[in-house]
Amino acid sequence: MRRYPVIAIDGPAGAGKTTAAKLLAERLNITYVNTGAMYRAVAFLYSKHGGDPVKIAENLQIEFRGDRVLLNGEDITDKLYTPEMSKLSSDLSAIPGVRRALVAKQREQALLGPIVMEGRDIGTVVFPDAEIKFFLTASAEERARRRKEQFGDPRPLEVIKREIEERDLQDSTREDSPLRPAEDAILIDTTGVPLEQVIEMLMEHVRRRGFNV
Repeated sequence: MRRYPVIAIDGPAGAGKTTAAKLLAERLNITYVNTGAMYRAVAFLYSKHGGDPVKIAENLQIEFRGDRVLLNGEDITDKLYTPEMSKLSSDLSAIPGVRRALVAKQREQALLGPIVMEGRDIGTVVFPDAEIKFFLTASAEERARRRKEQFGDPRPLEVIKREIEERDLQDSTREDSPLRPAEDAILIDTTGVPLEQVIEMLMEHVRRRGFNV
């Protein structure tokens, strides 16, 4: 089956890609897919029930409704964004079988309609032929501050920053699908840039590329 057009947005945790991808999808009136939430959902199920994480990934059935994540009809969004789920999802994402299972599910999304998909390997692995690829980044300090504000994390900023740097290292050095920008990705540093300005930058590139849904 022929897939629909894809806008891929990659980048490290806290770079603003989730909010930017969601708002860009709204502007374009197309579907937004948060692949990080898929890995977090696998981590959530694994933490609750144990078992084989590859089997969990293969059988994962989640639904995206705006920026909410539903598992068997239950909204589990708020349970996915904890320090524990961040660490566990990063660990499980390094398992090749887990990545293979979720990449297959991610590719299926583009058979349903045009999408904005964000994650860490969308432009390099999931859709290396995506019509437009973005890679968003920001300083570790900026990303730590955003995570603290976004999730109300009570821990000291330095602790969150260190955790982010550790995850950056783990994600960028893993053997299977490491975090890195695609060669043809448009790099955008969001450090100190207001969200609305980031969205306008993305929209300008979309218009320039003549993206047609």
